[in-house]
Amino acid sequence: MKQTCRERHLDVPGMSWKASGEGGVVVAGGSAAVAAGTEILAKGGNAADAAVATILALSITDYENFCIGAEVPFIIYDATKREVKVLSGLGGAPGNPDAIKWYYDHGIPENGGMKAAPVPAAISLCFAALKLYGTMTFEEVAGPTLALLDTDRQDWYKKLKATLNKLIKTERSTTGIREERLQAARDRFYKGDIACELEEWYIKEGGFLRKADLAAHVTRVEDPIIIDYRGYTVYKCDTWTQGPVLCQTLRILEKFDLKKMGHLSADYIHVCTEALKLAFADRDKYYGDPLFADVPIQELLSDEYTNLRWPLIDMTKASSVIRPGDPINMKALLGTGKYRPGVGGTTTCCVADRWGNLVAATPSGNTPYMTPPGGETGITHGNRLRSLNTTKGHANCIKAGKRPRITLTPTIVLKDTRPILAISVAGGDLQDQTTLNVLLNFVEFNMMPDDAVTSSRFRTGHHENSFNPNPNRDTTIVQPSYLELNTNIDQEVKNKLINREHNLNATSEPIACPVMLYIDQGTKILYAAGDPETGRHAAVLDDISSKPGSNPN
Repeated sequence: MKQTCRERHLDVPGMSWKASGEGGVVVAGGSAAVAAGTEILAKGGNAADAAVATILALSITDYENFCIGAEVPFIIYDATKREVKVLSGLGGAPGNPDAIKWYYDHGIPENGGMKAAPVPAAISLCFAALKLYGTMTFEEVAGPTLALLDTDRQDWYKKLKATLNKLIKTERSTTGIREERLQAARDRFYKGDIACELEEWYIKEGGFLRKADLAAHVTRVEDPIIIDYRGYTVYKCDTWTQGPVLCQTLRILEKFDLKKMGHLSADYIHVCTEALKLAFADRDKYYGDPLFADVPIQELLSDEYTNLRWPLIDMTKASSVIRPGDPINMKALLGTGKYRPGVGGTTTCCVADRWGNLVAATPSGNTPYMTPPGGETGITHGNRLRSLNTTKGHANCIKAGKRPRITLTPTIVLKDTRPILAISVAGGDLQDQTTLNVLLNFVEFNMMPDDAVTSSRFRTGHHENSFNPNPNRDTTIVQPSYLELNTNIDQEVKNKLINREHNLNATSEPIACPVMLYIDQGTKILYAAGDPETGRHAAVLDDISSKPGSNPN
């Protein structure tokens, strides 16, 4: 399950994969997108402004992994209000009941196409972030992206630039305060002539989306899912993402002495993998859009349920069974478990500013894309409806307007009520697994971001494939008992894991594509890094890379 994480073009010479300093920092995918974000910070923009500039530019630099007609889960720490909120940059299924009936009769197209496209949400997310948390105009933050589009590398560049300029024209010509002008520009896309052009294209391509679906779309502002882990407060998106998998896994792992086991020891890798298996089993059984599914999230994260689940881990043997629990009736297992025999693009973005605001976002596109042929708008669409299914009664079954349960899962972490970490990972079902790797590297083993994101990693395939909409969910398990390690992990460790009956594979390829941002609350120095093997980049306003960093542990 290789991931296409590397930047393909638009490189900025001299930009590194890590940075430390003051005044603001951006760590993301393409270097030109990182430059876009730091340009906005340098002009006085805050973290929300810079994040939007970065996201817009990522739709160009990281086009293979994110397109502007796709989706962006977005978590922000607001330093003024001292609170964390989630912006749901994800569109839903078409609202027409006949379309939903078609999916149940014919299946959700597994190979993509216009029928697999949800409402495009990234544009609305950008306007919402600016309106609610930013300080700048859309014209200002879109400037670096318009410059990238001037290169004419693709035939759709001019078309997308024309669409963005339409939004800017509306923003300029609207009277009122900044927020009113932003709203008018946003509404031109979702309710005006651009929506009409998109509808014509949807009809031409045989899709089910209509202008009414665009008009009904909103970027929801939601409360995050929150847990405490060894004095750290971890914030994730709700169950329209896989984010609570990390929370469930951490709750289980808190029952074990990971430091004593040792970093990347056989015991450590084994217990983390087995905890992930239990959390994934619950994800695949219970997670879905909480506006449509009654997800027992409080029960899943409760002390009582955690105390039932963690003893299921056998430290001497890998589980080959898919074992969801029963959080409603508070039982460790739902039935006896079952042995079941046995991707899309994403990029990354984390931003901090000098005022203490912090953003973690995970833009994604999910190829193969749909691009208007001769298209009037240049707005490429993904096919995220593949992450729903047609299993009637399932928490993640398709319904009119329902958001798919996606893998995108940014993370913010606070300590003593102050923000210290932002993490974003590209890699489909690997995202929270790699987040677990890098977060534990920091929390348990005192690694700074540059070491945390480059240390060897591991992952399991003991879960459903989130991009397979097959209604027979038993057939979508990637590979039971599968455990993949980076090749430079000690052979003795690998032998011990094989003896515990893990289906082991070693790879020299990066396992997913992480970026991490750390705020030293003592010195106020910002540290950011992204795995250089995956084309991640970082830049800071005032570089002080010669000064050593310190982990609060």
